[in-house]
Amino acid sequence: MLNRAIAPPTNPIGDIHLKKPQVLKFKNGLPVYVFHSPDQELVRIEWIFNNVFNEHENPLLNSALSALLKEGTINYNSAEIADKVDFYGAFLMPEYGFDITSLTLYTLNKHSAVLLPLIKEILTVSTLPQKELDTYLRNNKQKLQVSLQKNDFLARRTYYNHVFGTENRYGKTPTLVDYDLISRDALIDLYHQQFTPSNCRLIVSGNVSEALLEELSQQFGEDWTSMKTTSLVAPTLKADTGHLIYEEKADALQSAIRIGMPSINRNHVDYPALQFVNTLLGGFFGSRLMRNIREEKGYTYSIGSAVGTLMYGGFMTIATEVGVDVTDATLIEIEKEIEILRTEHAPLEELELVKNYLSGSMLGSLESIFSHADKFKNVLLSNMELSYYDHYMKEINAMTPEKVKEIAERYFDYNKMIKIVIGKMKTMELVSKL
Repeated sequence: MLNRAIAPPTNPIGDIHLKKPQVLKFKNGLPVYVFHSPDQELVRIEWIFNNVFNEHENPLLNSALSALLKEGTINYNSAEIADKVDFYGAFLMPEYGFDITSLTLYTLNKHSAVLLPLIKEILTVSTLPQKELDTYLRNNKQKLQVSLQKNDFLARRTYYNHVFGTENRYGKTPTLVDYDLISRDALIDLYHQQFTPSNCRLIVSGNVSEALLEELSQQFGEDWTSMKTTSLVAPTLKADTGHLIYEEKADALQSAIRIGMPSINRNHVDYPALQFVNTLLGGFFGSRLMRNIREEKGYTYSIGSAVGTLMYGGFMTIATEVGVDVTDATLIEIEKEIEILRTEHAPLEELELVKNYLSGSMLGSLESIFSHADKFKNVLLSNMELSYYDHYMKEINAMTPEKVKEIAERYFDYNKMIKIVIGKMKTMELVSKL
Protein backbone atom coordinates (compact mmCIF):
# COMPACT_ATOMS: atom_id res chain seq x y z
CA MET A 1 0.00 0.00 0.00
CA LEU A 2 1.18 3.50 -0.82
CA ASN A 3 2.55 5.29 2.25
CA ARG A 4 1.42 8.89 1.85
CA ALA A 5 3.60 10.02 4.77
CA ILE A 6 6.66 9.47 2.57
CA ALA A 7 7.32 11.95 -0.21
CA PRO A 8 7.80 10.42 -3.68
CA PRO A 9 11.33 10.47 -5.11
CA THR A 10 12.37 13.58 -6.98
CA ASN A 11 14.44 13.75 -10.12
CA PRO A 12 16.21 16.70 -11.71
CA ILE A 13 14.61 18.23 -14.77
CA GLY A 14 16.60 17.20 -17.82
CA ASP A 15 16.99 19.01 -21.10
CA ILE A 16 14.00 21.04 -22.25
CA HIS A 17 13.33 20.74 -25.96
CA LEU A 18 11.58 23.65 -27.62
CA LYS A 19 9.82 23.27 -30.95
CA LYS A 20 11.39 25.19 -33.81
CA PRO A 21 9.22 26.99 -36.34
CA GLN A 22 9.01 26.41 -40.04
CA VAL A 23 10.30 29.69 -41.49
CA LEU A 24 8.71 31.09 -44.65
CA LYS A 25 8.90 34.36 -46.54
CA PHE A 26 6.04 35.70 -48.63
CA LYS A 27 6.57 37.41 -51.98
CA ASN A 28 6.47 40.86 -50.40
CA GLY A 29 9.24 39.92 -47.96
CA LEU A 30 6.97 39.32 -44.95
CA PRO A 31 8.64 36.72 -42.65
CA VAL A 32 6.34 33.96 -41.40
CA TYR A 33 7.02 31.55 -38.52
CA VAL A 34 4.83 28.45 -38.40
CA PHE A 35 4.26 26.18 -35.38
CA HIS A 36 2.09 23.31 -36.59
CA SER A 37 0.23 20.99 -34.21
CA PRO A 38 -2.43 18.82 -35.90
CA ASP A 39 -3.93 17.87 -32.53
CA GLN A 40 -4.82 21.49 -31.75
CA GLU A 41 -8.28 22.60 -32.91
CA LEU A 42 -7.52 26.30 -32.88
CA VAL A 43 -5.13 28.40 -34.87
CA ARG A 44 -3.53 31.58 -33.53
CA ILE A 45 -2.26 34.20 -35.97
CA GLU A 46 -0.17 37.10 -34.68
CA TRP A 47 0.76 40.15 -36.72
CA ILE A 48 3.58 41.85 -34.80
CA PHE A 49 4.73 45.40 -35.61
CA ASN A 50 7.55 47.48 -34.18
CA ASN A 51 6.23 50.72 -32.75
CA VAL A 52 7.17 53.76 -34.83
CA PHE A 53 7.90 57.04 -33.07
CA ASN A 54 8.55 60.56 -34.27
CA GLU A 55 11.11 62.85 -32.68
CA HIS A 56 8.74 63.65 -29.79
CA GLU A 57 8.30 59.95 -28.90
CA ASN A 58 4.71 60.15 -27.72
CA PRO A 59 3.66 56.58 -26.77
CA LEU A 60 0.11 57.77 -26.22
CA LEU A 61 -0.35 57.91 -30.00
CA ASN A 62 0.73 54.28 -30.36
CA SER A 63 -1.49 53.01 -27.57
CA ALA A 64 -4.47 54.96 -28.95
CA LEU A 65 -3.83 53.56 -32.42
CA SER A 66 -3.78 50.03 -31.05
CA ALA A 67 -7.05 50.57 -29.19
CA LEU A 68 -8.79 51.97 -32.30
CA LEU A 69 -7.66 49.30 -34.77
CA LYS A 70 -10.96 47.38 -34.59
CA GLU A 71 -13.19 50.45 -34.57
CA GLY A 72 -13.90 50.78 -38.29
CA THR A 73 -12.77 50.18 -41.86
CA ILE A 74 -14.07 51.43 -45.20
CA ASN A 75 -16.60 48.55 -45.26
CA TYR A 76 -17.31 47.81 -41.59
CA ASN A 77 -18.07 49.86 -38.50
CA SER A 78 -16.95 48.77 -35.03
CA ALA A 79 -20.20 46.91 -34.25
CA GLU A 80 -20.10 45.00 -37.54
CA ILE A 81 -16.49 43.96 -36.96
CA ALA A 82 -17.32 42.74 -33.45
CA ASP A 83 -20.43 40.89 -34.67
CA LYS A 84 -18.56 39.14 -37.47
CA VAL A 85 -15.76 37.98 -35.19
CA ASP A 86 -18.27 36.78 -32.56
CA PHE A 87 -20.46 35.00 -35.13
CA TYR A 88 -17.57 32.71 -36.07
CA GLY A 89 -16.57 32.07 -32.47
CA ALA A 90 -13.26 33.85 -32.97
CA PHE A 91 -11.31 36.21 -30.75
CA LEU A 92 -9.50 39.28 -32.08
CA MET A 93 -7.22 41.28 -29.80
CA PRO A 94 -4.95 44.26 -30.48
CA GLU A 95 -2.23 44.72 -27.87
CA TYR A 96 0.20 47.56 -27.21
CA GLY A 97 3.58 47.25 -25.51
CA PHE A 98 6.58 49.54 -25.01
CA ASP A 99 8.25 48.33 -28.22
CA ILE A 100 5.62 46.50 -30.27
CA THR A 101 1.96 46.53 -31.23
CA SER A 102 0.34 43.23 -32.18
CA LEU A 103 -2.97 42.03 -33.57
CA THR A 104 -3.86 38.46 -32.60
CA LEU A 105 -6.62 36.29 -34.06
CA TYR A 106 -7.79 33.02 -32.49
CA THR A 107 -10.09 31.03 -34.74
CA LEU A 108 -10.98 27.60 -36.04
CA ASN A 109 -9.11 26.73 -39.21
CA LYS A 110 -12.34 26.39 -41.21
CA HIS A 111 -13.32 30.02 -40.60
CA SER A 112 -10.03 31.58 -41.69
CA ALA A 113 -11.20 32.19 -45.27
CA VAL A 114 -13.96 34.47 -43.95
CA LEU A 115 -11.97 36.27 -41.25
CA LEU A 116 -8.63 36.89 -42.97
CA PRO A 117 -10.10 39.42 -45.46
CA LEU A 118 -11.49 41.31 -42.44
CA ILE A 119 -8.03 41.41 -40.85
CA LYS A 120 -6.63 42.59 -44.17
CA GLU A 121 -9.07 45.51 -44.10
CA ILE A 122 -8.17 46.35 -40.50
CA LEU A 123 -4.45 46.50 -41.35
CA THR A 124 -4.77 48.33 -44.66
CA VAL A 125 -7.94 50.44 -44.80
CA SER A 126 -8.94 51.27 -41.24
CA THR A 127 -10.68 54.62 -40.99
CA LEU A 128 -10.06 55.36 -37.29
CA PRO A 129 -13.43 57.14 -37.01
CA GLN A 130 -13.49 60.47 -35.17
CA LYS A 131 -16.55 59.35 -33.18
CA GLU A 132 -14.69 56.30 -31.86
CA LEU A 133 -11.62 58.42 -31.12
CA ASP A 134 -13.71 60.88 -29.12
CA THR A 135 -15.19 58.01 -27.10
CA TYR A 136 -11.73 56.54 -26.49
CA LEU A 137 -10.33 59.89 -25.33
CA ARG A 138 -13.28 60.59 -23.05
CA ASN A 139 -13.15 57.15 -21.43
CA ASN A 140 -9.40 57.18 -20.93
CA LYS A 141 -9.40 60.67 -19.44
CA GLN A 142 -11.99 59.48 -16.93
CA LYS A 143 -9.91 56.37 -16.14
CA LEU A 144 -6.81 58.52 -15.68
CA GLN A 145 -8.61 60.88 -13.30
CA VAL A 146 -9.66 57.89 -11.17
CA SER A 147 -6.21 56.26 -11.34
CA LEU A 148 -4.47 59.47 -10.26
CA GLN A 149 -6.18 59.08 -6.89
CA LYS A 150 -4.47 55.72 -6.30
CA ASN A 151 -1.09 55.64 -4.63
CA ASP A 152 0.14 52.52 -6.44
CA PHE A 153 -0.63 54.07 -9.83
CA LEU A 154 1.21 57.29 -8.90
CA ALA A 155 4.20 55.30 -7.65
CA ARG A 156 4.38 53.26 -10.85
CA ARG A 157 4.28 56.24 -13.22
CA THR A 158 6.76 58.18 -11.07
CA TYR A 159 9.07 55.16 -11.19
CA TYR A 160 9.07 55.11 -15.00
CA ASN A 161 9.59 58.88 -15.13
CA HIS A 162 12.75 58.66 -13.06
CA VAL A 163 14.21 55.36 -14.22
CA PHE A 164 13.98 56.22 -17.94
CA GLY A 165 13.47 59.99 -18.05
CA THR A 166 10.33 61.79 -19.20
CA GLU A 167 11.27 62.55 -22.81
CA ASN A 168 11.14 59.06 -24.30
CA ARG A 169 8.72 56.18 -25.01
CA TYR A 170 9.58 54.26 -21.83
CA GLY A 171 9.43 57.07 -19.29
CA LYS A 172 6.78 59.43 -20.67
CA THR A 173 3.43 59.03 -18.91
CA PRO A 174 0.13 60.58 -20.06
CA THR A 175 -1.59 63.62 -18.63
CA LEU A 176 -5.12 64.84 -19.27
CA VAL A 177 -3.73 67.54 -21.56
CA ASP A 178 -1.85 64.91 -23.60
CA TYR A 179 -5.13 63.20 -24.45
CA ASP A 180 -6.55 66.51 -25.69
CA LEU A 181 -3.61 66.87 -28.10
CA ILE A 182 -4.26 63.58 -29.93
CA SER A 183 -5.66 64.15 -33.40
CA ARG A 184 -7.13 61.77 -35.93
CA ASP A 185 -4.75 63.09 -38.59
CA ALA A 186 -1.74 62.17 -36.45
CA LEU A 187 -3.14 58.68 -35.87
CA ILE A 188 -3.79 58.11 -39.58
CA ASP A 189 -0.24 59.19 -40.40
CA LEU A 190 1.17 56.80 -37.79
CA TYR A 191 -1.14 54.02 -39.03
CA HIS A 192 0.30 54.21 -42.55
CA GLN A 193 3.88 54.28 -41.25
CA GLN A 194 3.54 51.45 -38.77
CA PHE A 195 1.29 48.83 -40.34
CA THR A 196 3.37 47.76 -43.32
CA PRO A 197 4.77 44.33 -44.29
CA SER A 198 8.34 45.59 -43.99
CA ASN A 199 7.61 46.36 -40.31
CA CYS A 200 5.71 43.13 -39.62
CA ARG A 201 6.46 39.60 -38.46
CA LEU A 202 3.81 36.90 -38.67
CA ILE A 203 3.65 33.98 -36.21
CA VAL A 204 1.10 31.25 -36.97
CA SER A 205 0.56 28.47 -34.44
CA GLY A 206 -1.91 25.65 -33.88
CA ASN A 207 -3.56 23.54 -36.56
CA VAL A 208 -1.87 25.27 -39.50
CA SER A 209 -3.02 23.69 -42.76
CA GLU A 210 -1.52 24.23 -46.18
CA ALA A 211 -4.80 25.87 -47.19
CA LEU A 212 -4.45 28.39 -44.36
CA LEU A 213 -0.90 29.25 -45.39
CA GLU A 214 -2.09 29.76 -48.95
CA GLU A 215 -4.88 32.07 -47.75
CA LEU A 216 -2.40 34.04 -45.66
CA SER A 217 -0.08 34.34 -48.64
CA GLN A 218 -2.88 35.61 -50.87
CA GLN A 219 -4.10 38.16 -48.34
CA PHE A 220 -0.82 39.38 -46.82
CA GLY A 221 1.99 38.25 -49.12
CA GLU A 222 1.17 39.63 -52.54
CA ASP A 223 -0.57 43.00 -52.90
CA TRP A 224 0.20 44.23 -49.35
CA THR A 225 3.20 46.45 -49.95
CA SER A 226 5.34 49.01 -48.16
CA MET A 227 5.72 52.48 -49.60
CA LYS A 228 9.04 52.84 -47.78
CA THR A 229 11.11 50.96 -45.24
CA THR A 230 10.37 51.85 -41.62
CA SER A 231 13.45 53.04 -39.75
CA LEU A 232 13.70 52.39 -36.01
CA VAL A 233 15.48 54.89 -33.79
CA ALA A 234 16.72 54.04 -30.30
CA PRO A 235 15.39 56.28 -27.51
CA THR A 236 17.62 58.51 -25.42
CA LEU A 237 17.29 57.28 -21.84
CA LYS A 238 18.15 59.52 -18.89
CA ALA A 239 17.85 57.96 -15.44
CA ASP A 240 18.04 59.45 -11.98
CA THR A 241 20.03 57.41 -9.48
CA GLY A 242 19.91 57.11 -5.72
CA HIS A 243 17.14 59.60 -5.04
CA LEU A 244 14.11 59.36 -2.81
CA ILE A 245 10.96 60.78 -4.39
CA TYR A 246 8.41 61.23 -1.63
CA GLU A 247 4.86 62.51 -2.09
CA GLU A 248 2.89 62.82 1.11
CA LYS A 249 -0.80 61.92 1.13
CA ALA A 250 -2.31 63.22 4.34
CA ASP A 251 -5.32 60.89 4.31
CA ALA A 252 -3.45 57.79 3.14
CA LEU A 253 -3.90 54.50 5.00
CA GLN A 254 -1.22 52.78 2.93
CA SER A 255 2.01 53.87 1.31
CA ALA A 256 2.88 52.65 -2.17
CA ILE A 257 6.59 51.87 -2.52
CA ARG A 258 8.53 51.42 -5.77
CA ILE A 259 12.27 50.89 -5.76
CA GLY A 260 14.51 50.11 -8.71
CA MET A 261 17.00 51.16 -11.34
CA PRO A 262 17.89 50.66 -15.01
CA SER A 263 19.41 47.28 -15.75
CA ILE A 264 20.39 44.91 -18.55
CA ASN A 265 18.06 43.19 -21.01
CA ARG A 266 17.80 39.67 -22.40
CA ASN A 267 20.63 40.25 -24.88
CA HIS A 268 23.18 40.51 -22.08
CA VAL A 269 25.05 37.36 -21.12
CA ASP A 270 24.29 37.94 -17.42
CA TYR A 271 20.51 38.14 -17.85
CA PRO A 272 19.68 34.54 -16.76
CA ALA A 273 21.85 34.98 -13.64
CA LEU A 274 20.15 38.31 -12.96
CA GLN A 275 16.75 36.60 -13.17
CA PHE A 276 17.97 33.96 -10.72
CA VAL A 277 19.13 36.51 -8.14
CA ASN A 278 15.95 38.54 -8.58
CA THR A 279 13.87 35.40 -7.95
CA LEU A 280 15.84 34.75 -4.79
CA LEU A 281 15.25 38.32 -3.63
CA GLY A 282 11.59 38.80 -4.46
CA GLY A 283 10.52 36.87 -7.55
CA PHE A 284 8.39 34.10 -6.03
CA PHE A 285 6.33 33.34 -2.94
CA GLY A 286 9.28 31.81 -1.07
CA SER A 287 11.57 34.77 -1.74
CA ARG A 288 13.49 36.66 0.93
CA LEU A 289 11.39 39.82 0.68
CA MET A 290 8.19 37.81 1.01
CA ARG A 291 9.47 35.83 4.00
CA ASN A 292 10.78 38.88 5.81
CA ILE A 293 8.27 41.62 5.09
CA ARG A 294 5.07 39.58 4.73
CA GLU A 295 5.52 36.41 6.75
CA GLU A 296 7.77 37.55 9.60
CA LYS A 297 6.96 41.26 9.93
CA GLY A 298 3.39 41.28 8.62
CA TYR A 299 3.90 44.67 6.97
CA THR A 300 2.11 43.81 3.73
CA TYR A 301 0.00 41.23 1.97
CA SER A 302 2.28 41.16 -1.04
CA ILE A 303 5.76 42.31 -2.03
CA GLY A 304 7.80 41.31 -5.02
CA SER A 305 10.66 42.21 -7.29
CA ALA A 306 11.02 41.81 -11.04
CA VAL A 307 13.43 42.40 -13.88
CA GLY A 308 12.12 43.55 -17.24
CA THR A 309 13.62 43.40 -20.70
CA LEU A 310 12.97 46.00 -23.40
CA MET A 311 14.29 46.44 -26.91
CA TYR A 312 16.62 49.24 -25.88
CA GLY A 313 17.25 48.54 -22.21
CA GLY A 314 16.05 46.83 -19.08
CA PHE A 315 15.03 47.56 -15.50
CA MET A 316 14.59 46.01 -12.07
CA THR A 317 11.88 46.97 -9.65
CA ILE A 318 10.57 46.19 -6.17
CA ALA A 319 6.92 46.99 -5.47
CA THR A 320 4.65 46.81 -2.44
CA GLU A 321 1.96 48.63 -0.48
CA VAL A 322 2.26 48.81 3.29
CA GLY A 323 0.50 50.48 6.21
CA VAL A 324 1.64 54.07 6.71
CA ASP A 325 2.90 53.23 10.18
CA VAL A 326 5.49 50.80 8.77
CA THR A 327 6.63 52.67 5.65
CA ASP A 328 10.00 53.56 7.15
CA ALA A 329 10.55 50.09 8.58
CA THR A 330 9.75 48.50 5.21
CA LEU A 331 12.40 50.59 3.44
CA ILE A 332 14.95 49.62 6.09
CA GLU A 333 14.14 45.92 5.70
CA ILE A 334 14.35 46.08 1.88
CA GLU A 335 17.76 47.73 2.12
CA LYS A 336 18.86 45.09 4.65
CA GLU A 337 17.83 42.20 2.37
CA ILE A 338 19.69 43.70 -0.60
CA GLU A 339 22.77 44.25 1.52
CA ILE A 340 22.71 40.65 2.78
CA LEU A 341 22.45 39.48 -0.82
CA ARG A 342 25.54 41.53 -1.70
CA THR A 343 27.70 40.63 1.28
CA GLU A 344 26.80 37.08 2.36
CA HIS A 345 26.82 33.76 0.53
CA ALA A 346 23.37 32.28 -0.01
CA PRO A 347 22.84 28.76 1.46
CA LEU A 348 23.04 25.89 -1.02
CA GLU A 349 19.59 24.66 0.07
CA GLU A 350 18.05 28.00 -0.86
CA LEU A 351 19.79 27.98 -4.24
CA GLU A 352 18.41 24.50 -4.96
CA LEU A 353 14.92 25.75 -4.13
CA VAL A 354 15.24 28.61 -6.65
CA LYS A 355 16.77 26.33 -9.29
CA ASN A 356 13.88 23.89 -8.96
CA TYR A 357 11.34 26.72 -9.03
CA LEU A 358 12.76 28.31 -12.19
CA SER A 359 13.29 24.97 -13.96
CA GLY A 360 9.77 23.87 -13.05
CA SER A 361 8.34 27.19 -14.19
CA MET A 362 10.05 26.80 -17.54
CA LEU A 363 8.76 23.25 -17.95
CA GLY A 364 5.27 24.19 -16.78
CA SER A 365 5.07 27.08 -19.25
CA LEU A 366 5.25 24.69 -22.23
CA GLU A 367 1.80 23.13 -22.01
CA SER A 368 0.77 23.72 -25.65
CA ILE A 369 2.02 24.67 -29.09
CA PHE A 370 1.03 28.26 -28.32
CA SER A 371 3.48 28.26 -25.39
CA HIS A 372 6.29 27.17 -27.69
CA ALA A 373 5.35 29.99 -30.06
CA ASP A 374 5.42 32.44 -27.13
CA LYS A 375 8.90 31.34 -26.13
CA PHE A 376 10.06 31.82 -29.71
CA LYS A 377 8.42 35.25 -29.88
CA ASN A 378 10.35 36.39 -26.80
CA VAL A 379 13.71 35.67 -28.43
CA LEU A 380 12.58 36.83 -31.88
CA LEU A 381 11.75 40.28 -30.49
CA SER A 382 15.20 40.40 -28.90
CA ASN A 383 16.85 39.38 -32.19
CA MET A 384 18.06 36.14 -30.59
CA GLU A 385 17.84 32.43 -31.33
CA LEU A 386 16.03 29.62 -29.49
CA SER A 387 19.45 28.50 -28.24
CA TYR A 388 19.06 31.32 -25.69
CA TYR A 389 16.97 28.93 -23.58
CA ASP A 390 19.78 26.38 -23.52
CA HIS A 391 22.04 29.16 -22.21
CA TYR A 392 19.32 30.17 -19.72
CA MET A 393 18.92 26.67 -18.26
CA LYS A 394 22.68 26.11 -18.16
CA GLU A 395 23.24 29.36 -16.27
CA ILE A 396 20.38 28.73 -13.85
CA ASN A 397 21.64 25.27 -12.92
CA ALA A 398 25.24 26.49 -12.61
CA MET A 399 24.48 29.21 -10.04
CA THR A 400 26.67 29.06 -6.92
CA PRO A 401 26.75 31.14 -3.72
CA GLU A 402 29.76 32.99 -5.14
CA LYS A 403 27.99 33.75 -8.42
CA VAL A 404 24.87 35.00 -6.63
CA LYS A 405 26.98 37.38 -4.56
CA GLU A 406 28.86 38.58 -7.65
CA ILE A 407 25.64 39.32 -9.58
CA ALA A 408 24.08 41.05 -6.56
CA GLU A 409 27.13 43.28 -6.19
CA ARG A 410 27.02 44.15 -9.87
CA TYR A 411 23.30 44.78 -10.40
CA PHE A 412 21.64 45.36 -7.00
CA ASP A 413 23.06 48.53 -5.47
CA TYR A 414 20.50 50.06 -3.11
CA ASN A 415 22.36 53.37 -3.02
CA LYS A 416 21.88 53.75 -6.78
CA MET A 417 18.21 52.78 -6.77
CA ILE A 418 15.35 55.22 -7.10
CA LYS A 419 13.02 55.03 -4.10
CA ILE A 420 9.43 56.13 -4.69
CA VAL A 421 7.09 56.56 -1.72
CA ILE A 422 3.52 57.81 -2.18
CA GLY A 423 1.74 57.99 1.18
CA LYS A 424 3.31 58.80 4.55
CA MET A 425 6.74 58.52 6.12
CA LYS A 426 7.34 59.22 9.80
CA THR A 427 11.07 59.56 10.18
CA MET A 428 12.44 62.66 8.50
CA GLU A 429 15.94 61.47 9.35
CA LEU A 430 15.31 58.50 7.05
CA VAL A 431 14.00 60.82 4.32
CA SER A 432 17.15 62.92 4.65
CA LYS A 433 19.38 59.85 4.56
CA LEU A 434 17.69 58.45 1.45
